[in-house]
Amino acid sequence: MNNSLPMTTAPKPLAPLAAFAFLMCGAAFLQNNVGFRQMLLLIVGAALGLTLYHAAFGFTSAWRVFIKDRRGAGLRAQMVMLAVAVVLFFPALGAGSLFGQPVVGLVAPAGVSVVFGAFIFGIGMQLGGGCASGTLFTVGGGNARMLVTLFFFICGSLIATHHVDWWFSLPSFPAISIVKSFGVVPALLASLAVFGIIAIVTVRLEKGRHGQLEEGVTSEHRGLRRFLRGPWPLVWGAIGLALLNYATLALAGRPWGITSAFALWGAKVANGLGVDVGSWVFWQIPGNAKALASPVWEDVTSVMDVGIILGALLAAGLAGRFSPSLKIPARSLVAAVIGGLLLGYGSRLAYGCNIGAYFSGIASGSLHGWVWLVAAFIGNNVGVRLRPFFFAGERPQLTLSGC
Repeated sequence: MNNSLPMTTAPKPLAPLAAFAFLMCGAAFLQNNVGFRQMLLLIVGAALGLTLYHAAFGFTSAWRVFIKDRRGAGLRAQMVMLAVAVVLFFPALGAGSLFGQPVVGLVAPAGVSVVFGAFIFGIGMQLGGGCASGTLFTVGGGNARMLVTLFFFICGSLIATHHVDWWFSLPSFPAISIVKSFGVVPALLASLAVFGIIAIVTVRLEKGRHGQLEEGVTSEHRGLRRFLRGPWPLVWGAIGLALLNYATLALAGRPWGITSAFALWGAKVANGLGVDVGSWVFWQIPGNAKALASPVWEDVTSVMDVGIILGALLAAGLAGRFSPSLKIPARSLVAAVIGGLLLGYGSRLAYGCNIGAYFSGIASGSLHGWVWLVAAFIGNNVGVRLRPFFFAGERPQLTLSGC
């Protein structure tokens, strides 16, 4: 949970200095080799990483504590994030342009592949210890276990591209945008109403179990010092992520995504090892074929993913919490492997992850974003029930009775 973070300690200058240096070098490289927009997208990615870390905005933990304890602060923060996003996105997507630039939403078909992909992604969230954004920002924050999750996330993504065309051939509804189907205002009002209903349900369930809502995170810092060193209230993170996704829409012409880069990284490595991934149907799609043939720094999602890691590294150093440890229990390591594979495979089948399908999909008015949410939440329920086998701290304690 967000309010379980330790209080910040003295900044550790090496981590933020390294992050800042890498960011500046990366920005200069992109400015010279790709262009100004790509450089700005790296900075936006870094801002996303800092926001995710300082607000501890974890989709995985938010869903887990709601499923286990009916604590709903994380879910309510997600509803705030989505509400701000649709208010910003729907008018731009309805007009088809933003600041004079054409923009499109992340709208995808909703069918068997989305349901199954999101379901196993939800299981992978709980076993792997993070979602797509959570994996990146915790890696940047120094969590060595999440490097294992990330590696197998990439492997799972690559494996899925080998036969994802079969999954996409299964029954599905066509790509449906409620913005295009019903208009901006009706789509906006309907979306806001659903967000409000979900938030109200979480409030009632939390009060029903605990009598009152959980208090928010506190910090010894105020003002600018709290902004730089954290921790942030969840609502800061919710608004920040929505605004930065809007900036991504303006700069890239489409919303924020994460996991397509993982498939690309895996394909480039496999290609370098002699695997003919270019013959796979997925990599013959024009956009994918172009990405595979081009330098990775020309890929928007890859650049932003690197920015997220560097932004989280910067935040962790400023907060004084960057302290990697290689002590990973064996069962936890196995969970990271299984979880990473499920995350990678599921995200390709579902046309995205908690960011590309859930956050940006719903912000785009895509029906598949809502289907993803339901299926992934069910998967998270399964994952939560599997966690005690892998994580000792969550196993029920055996006690002797007097009988």
